[in-house]
Amino acid sequence: MKPSDKLQIIIACHKECDVPKDPAYLPLHVGCEGKPPIGFAGDNSGDNISIKNPVYCELTGLYWAWKNLDSDYYGLVHYRRFLTVRSKSFCKTHPLDECVLSGKKAMSILKDKRIILPKRREYYIENLYSHYAHTFDGRHLKLTRRIIAANHPDYLDSFDSIMNSTSGYMFNMFIMERSLADDYCSWLFDILFKLEKKIDTTDLSDFQMRYAGRVAERLFNVWLLYNIRSLKIKSSDISEIPWFYTGKVNMFKKATSFLGAKFFNKKYEESF
Repeated sequence: MKPSDKLQIIIACHKECDVPKDPAYLPLHVGCEGKPPIGFAGDNSGDNISIKNPVYCELTGLYWAWKNLDSDYYGLVHYRRFLTVRSKSFCKTHPLDECVLSGKKAMSILKDKRIILPKRREYYIENLYSHYAHTFDGRHLKLTRRIIAANHPDYLDSFDSIMNSTSGYMFNMFIMERSLADDYCSWLFDILFKLEKKIDTTDLSDFQMRYAGRVAERLFNVWLLYNIRSLKIKSSDISEIPWFYTGKVNMFKKATSFLGAKFFNKKYEESF
């Protein structure tokens, strides 16, 4: 890492919200094409896919960062979900700026690491494929596998391994050195653009239409595992840190919806 190294962390926002004052953070209005302004920069400048936000969710912000930022390191968090080095109990009782991972702390981690990720999410009674199949539509992942087999066959074993895993790095959140982030985005969006052509969204609800963002959560793990197996990334290059949620989570509703999806095929229709 050089003294001139620059870090920018996109905060995916779709409405007015509190954001950190730290200059490393760039609040970005995702899906802003044709929408009223909310006081943040929009993802509809330069090379962009802002119009695709109903399907791609926060990934329209990631695409914008990939194509338009000139930073040495970049990443993505959400307006309600941030990386931190604090405990969740601390983050519940302290101001946002005291809780979020600071740019200074991130750069100190990146002296020795190449990737910063939120701690793995454990599903215990589900694997990453079955959880998606129960809550969305497993055919999306089957189509994704065919696309990978045809266009990125070296990744197929990693895809199968990840689909059978009961944990993974979720939320499409990360901070990476530019060369890795660019490689990931190039691979990811090639797959998602092909997948988009194969899925008819005519009868999907607004929530179910957000499949690309959900598929990408799994694909990040596929890309990472492949690169670890091929020795392009070492496990020691990765720093896992906590994350926290700024809003209220209805844990009862979340738990009952999770069990309803698994045992009674009740698809998710909202976030919790």
